[in-house]
Amino acid sequence: MERIAVIDFETTGITPNAGCRATEIAVVILEQGRIVDRYQSLMNAGVRVPAFIEQLTGISNAMLRTAPSAERVMNEVNEFVGTTPLLAHNAAFDQKFWDYELGRIKRTRLQNFACSLLLARRLMPAAPNHKLGTLTAFARLPHTGQAHRAMADAEMAANLLAHMAGELRDKHGVQVLSHEWLCKLQKVPAAKIGEHLKRYRGV
Repeated sequence: MERIAVIDFETTGITPNAGCRATEIAVVILEQGRIVDRYQSLMNAGVRVPAFIEQLTGISNAMLRTAPSAERVMNEVNEFVGTTPLLAHNAAFDQKFWDYELGRIKRTRLQNFACSLLLARRLMPAAPNHKLGTLTAFARLPHTGQAHRAMADAEMAANLLAHMAGELRDKHGVQVLSHEWLCKLQKVPAAKIGEHLKRYRGV
């Protein structure tokens, strides 16, 4: 499997805007199914963390006061990722924040996002639900630390992707897993996934 950057944001809410911003980002670089590099930082965007988010993530207003600025962190993480293809669990959410925070430093995303949530819905239909923690337990993958902290979630998503890549190889005989192919696979209707994968056996 080619090099993929798996990212996770912690944020103060659901939709990025002046009052709702990212508070933490983590990226793990996955190569040949193994984590080879990591980046993680809290980020101070000058917004207040609501009490229920503080309870959920453990990221407090006091922690963010001493964190580097969101602009500095996004410059660093943008350099770190470069043009490596991106993946996140429930990528629609992280993509919104990635694009918004990048836009604030006058940068534009150059690569697509693959989504481990959409892939898991197609490749792990027997799972009780497709939350990251549930899938991690269902696939008996290592527990990587406190959920709803960016590095733990990014590592869980990376491990899940490596697990699904292994299943595609071992169960379905798919050898070459490009990021572009994963982006196409996540759009295939779940009911047609079996017949779709048959075309790639041995490829």
